[in-house]
Parts: sequence; C-alpha cells; structure tokens
Amino acid sequence: MAEKGMTKTGITRREFMTAGAAALAGFTFVPRHVLAGSGGQAPSEKLNIGCIGVGGMQGGNDVRSVSRENIYALCDVDANHLDKTGAKYPKAKRYRDFREMLDKEYKNLDAVTITIPDHMHASVALRAMERGLAVYCQKPLTQSVWEARLLTKAAKKYGVVTQMGNQGYSSVATRIACEIIWNGDLGDITEVHSICGGGFARGVTQWPPAEEVPSTLDWDLWTGRAAKRPYSSKIHPIHWRGYLDYGTQMVGDWGIHMLGPANWALQLGSPTSVECISVEGVNPVTYPSYACRFEFPARPNRYMPTKKMPPVVLTWYEGSKVSDFVLPEGLTSQDIKGYNEFFVGTKGYMGTGGRGESVRLIPEGKMAGYKRPPEVLKRSPGHFQDWIRACKGGDAACSNFSIAGPYTEWILLGAISWRFPNQKLLWDGKNLRFTNNDKANDYVKPHFRPGWELKDITI
Repeated sequence: MAEKGMTKTGITRREFMTAGAAALAGFTFVPRHVLAGSGGQAPSEKLNIGCIGVGGMQGGNDVRSVSRENIYALCDVDANHLDKTGAKYPKAKRYRDFREMLDKEYKNLDAVTITIPDHMHASVALRAMERGLAVYCQKPLTQSVWEARLLTKAAKKYGVVTQMGNQGYSSVATRIACEIIWNGDLGDITEVHSICGGGFARGVTQWPPAEEVPSTLDWDLWTGRAAKRPYSSKIHPIHWRGYLDYGTQMVGDWGIHMLGPANWALQLGSPTSVECISVEGVNPVTYPSYACRFEFPARPNRYMPTKKMPPVVLTWYEGSKVSDFVLPEGLTSQDIKGYNEFFVGTKGYMGTGGRGESVRLIPEGKMAGYKRPPEVLKRSPGHFQDWIRACKGGDAACSNFSIAGPYTEWILLGAISWRFPNQKLLWDGKNLRFTNNDKANDYVKPHFRPGWELKDITI
C-alpha cells in the first residue's frame, strides 16, 4: 500500500521504498521526484506521465483519462496515432520506441500508462517498473500466465504503484455485489456463470495475405516478442485480439471485466482445475469459441461471518458457445436480460452487468423491499483517479498488481483450456504448472523472439 507519511528528507516512504528496492536489485534507476530533492509530490502537484500506446481501440481515451496530470511524453509505433494524439498535447515529447522513451525520460517521469496489444504488456511494464515508475497497464495484465506472475513479483520488488485497467473494479456496483454476498443474503455461492458473445477475427483460420507495411508503422517493433509474421491490416490496429500470437480474445478483453465481482466477492485465488467443456472453430491462427469450467476450493474470506467460503464452480462461455449456458432453475431469459454474470447461491440468485457496473437480485421481484447491506468497502473516486491518488501517496489502487496478477493468472487458464477439450487440467498455482498434462504447460509461458526474452524475478 502506498504510504502517506513523509521522511525527514521530504521523500515519502513510498518513494524511499521504490528507490531502495531498485538499489538493492542492482539498478540505479530512480524516479524524477526522488532525484529532484524537492520531496514527494503533494496531492496538488501534477504527475509527469508518459503514455505508451496512444491510438487504436483505447489509447487515445487512456491519455485523455490522465490528462489532468501533465502529459510529458507520448509513444506509439504508429506515427498516425502519435500525430493525431500529439496534436492535442503539443508540449509532450514524442517517441516511437518505448525503450528509447523509458531510457531517456525515466528521470523526468513519475508514471506511465500502457495501452498496447496484450503480448507486449509485460515487456513494457517490466521495463518501466525497473526504472522506478508507477504503471497503469490495460487489461488483461498480460497475455500469458507466466508473465502475470512476473509482473506481480516485479511490482513487489520495485515497490512501485500499479493498476490494471479493469474499470469495473472501481465501480460502486461491484462493491455492492461483494457486500450482498458477504452479508449472507444469497447463502453459500456454489456456482457462477458468465457469458460473452462476439469476438475479433472470427472466421479467420489462416494467416491473412501479406500486405506492404505502411510507412508510418514500425511493424517489427509492434511485433515485439512474438514470432515474426507478415503485416496485415486484418491484424493491426484492431483485430489482433483474436490472434493466438497477440491477444486473448474475449476472456481477456471482457471476461476480466465481467468476472471482477466474482473474483473480489468470492476471494477466488487460484483454482484447482480448469476444463474446456465445449469448443468449436479450432484453428492454428485465431481463438475458437469455447466454454470452460474452473473449480475453486474452499478458501478463507475475512469479510464473511464464518471467515470462509465453500468450494465454487465458475463457468465461462465465449463466442458462439454462449448458447451452451443453461438458465438456473426457476429463472427465465427475461430475468437475466441485461446481465452477463450470474451468482447461484443456496438462498437465491444475483446478476451483474457491464464491467461489473450494475447489480441486482434476480428475478426482479426479489428486489421489492430489499434493504441494501451495510457499506463495507470504501467507494472509489474512479479507476484512473484511484491510481493517481496512489501515485501521490494515497491508498493503494484497487486493482494493483498484487490483486490483478493472481486474477489474470486464473483467467488466462481458460485461454489454454480449449486446446484440451473435455480434459480436466489440474492446476498447481504455487508452482505455476499443470500436474497432469505436460503439453498444457507449454502454453503457460510464452515463446520469446530472440532479443525480447524476459528473465524471471526472485524475491
């Protein structure tokens, strides 16, 4: 958690820990507010933020979301994106290569936002954390399970402020969903179901024909750690999410939003198994549609009167396999309209919608006369502001990497499971491996293109 107290030198304890951790790790990188000697930043001072990935689906929006601070630098492999966003922030320095920006500017920066394809999240975030910078990284935190664990360890080692971009974690509705469950209003939660249709590059079953790389795009840098492939406009700037090499399809795009209430309310931790129960459209290039089932053991929950929760089965339905979802007994399709996550308890049902931004007992009649449980969780000022507040010495961000890392780990097991349909893959979360399928372990850690390797961290 970020510290509010100041040392006698005027540096916050958070900054002292950041600089000290980096020194112990053999690095000399220290953020600019430590080097400046002017003390830690007061809440009224503006952060110098570098934004990496400023176009595409979300990049421009993320820059705008932190623009009350000082946009000090912009970075994008696509000059079109860089020029468009740069025109709105004419004082910001511009870079094409994140490595150059971080190496040249880390002394002048306090924090970075990362809004780029999934496969490069870990590479960029790690480089920023090594240089003592706070990190806001879009969801999913990483493309692979191993990288998620790596960033969790890195955040702890370097003592920096972090946040994953799953905005629903900051919503009031997600907190109310937690409080309803912790109040015992639904009894014991035994099942959770979440459905998400749609997807990217659906129907693409082979690599699209090579196209000439636009003069404005550094395709090799965009490719990063992934295998070298021909450029195609069917991949960049939008549909990369559907490709095995670059994205995580819907479980990483929307699943990590939608399952936030379940992860938080049920204190899920690591599952004991994951099993693909249905799949269609398997091919060597893009993600298929699938449904998978996670089994979580009994686990502690300090918010419950009993301080524990029973085992729970969570089922995820993606793409065309949403048709496999069977309504819980006693509910109709009208009852669940507008919701995408459903909790099945021994005393009743609850639905959440959007990114966890709405919550209701279902069927609707259950809401008649319902009294909302006592407020247990502090309300958030907003997801980006949650992170900025932490950067300035306030409370830790609600989806910091100590939370987002383990959450991303179990979510991404689903993106592995479809390769082994109808096989229950037993998961050893502590050691990050499947215990009954060596082939499945090949997908836990990515294969790095030479020159892009990431080393594990020991803490």
